[in-house]
Amino acid sequence: MPPFPPKRFQSGGKVTSRRRVLSQWRGVDLTPLEIAQADNSKAAGKLVSQVLGGLKMDQKRAEIEIVRVWNNLIDPTLVAHAQPAGIHKGTLFVNVDSSAWLSEIVRYRRKEILDRLQHSFGREVIKKISFRVG
Repeated sequence: MPPFPPKRFQSGGKVTSRRRVLSQWRGVDLTPLEIAQADNSKAAGKLVSQVLGGLKMDQKRAEIEIVRVWNNLIDPTLVAHAQPAGIHKGTLFVNVDSSAWLSEIVRYRRKEILDRLQHSFGREVIKKISFRVG
């Protein structure tokens, strides 16, 4: 068995005339065996990044960081009634515990909160904030 992949795999999976002649000469087609012995391993770095990408760890880490900054940067009275729930496409979703606090935040505090968070994370990360009772 040659140490390199057979020509079949090098030419995009096509059955070459060489492969056809060899299988006729041998009297047996060894292609399935060669497929089974082909090295299909992946680099560990690529595999780990694919797994972490599937778990969305970067997004979860960003959300945890937003909650941490929220708790340290925003007025403690407001923090007691409103907490970030998640971020999606630049919109930070914040759950507020009552409609009275929702009205207070939207009317008087929205701009201040948005400015502080954009100063900490950048305008491209947090473009707007959506408050909702929940």
